[in-house]
Amino acid sequence: MVWMHHVPAVIPKVFDKFIWNKTRDEKTIYLTFDDGPVPGITDFVLNELAKRDMKATFFMVGANVEKHPSLAKEVQQAGNGIGNHTFHHLDGYRNSDALYLEDIEKCQQILQETLDINPVNFRPPYGKISKSQSKLVLPKYQIIMWDVLSGDYDPDQSAEKCLSKTKQYSKNGSIILFHDQQKTERIVKKVLPEYLDFILDKGFQTAVL
Repeated sequence: MVWMHHVPAVIPKVFDKFIWNKTRDEKTIYLTFDDGPVPGITDFVLNELAKRDMKATFFMVGANVEKHPSLAKEVQQAGNGIGNHTFHHLDGYRNSDALYLEDIEKCQQILQETLDINPVNFRPPYGKISKSQSKLVLPKYQIIMWDVLSGDYDPDQSAEKCLSKTKQYSKNGSIILFHDQQKTERIVKKVLPEYLDFILDKGFQTAVL
């Protein structure tokens, strides 16, 4: 599946057990950041959020939590939400159900050991999870997707387009996907401050999933 900035309405109807957005009745945006914690970018995101008294949910890769435990703790101590993003950032389509589930639980273990939490929110890396994998994951976790994809990882997309498209599709209850990792650092540092100012100016609140 090729992901676009905006998830077409038919997708959440087909994959109706996943969470794509929250209620459209409240003027709230749900910011999410995948793949961290990574020094140089996660701390930048934390600083920008703190300047505006905003909160987000960080879907953490277990291997990065293991490498950067103090940064993971900073995310938690700032009052942000934390979710499971597998230990090795696995593509569900390319791995067996058993290996995929094992990797999720390994991430859960490092989050428990490092932060003393057991998150119920899980996001599949790349948005790729098979039907059989989701059946195994759903009894224990909420599978959190998104309805607005910033595209911050796309080398062919300018920062200006990333910002304009993300603004265009943001609305009540939107779950916005950014990444706090090395490949997206240049774009995120250009886009995020302006985007956060935009949602502030539009009167949106931010909340943790």
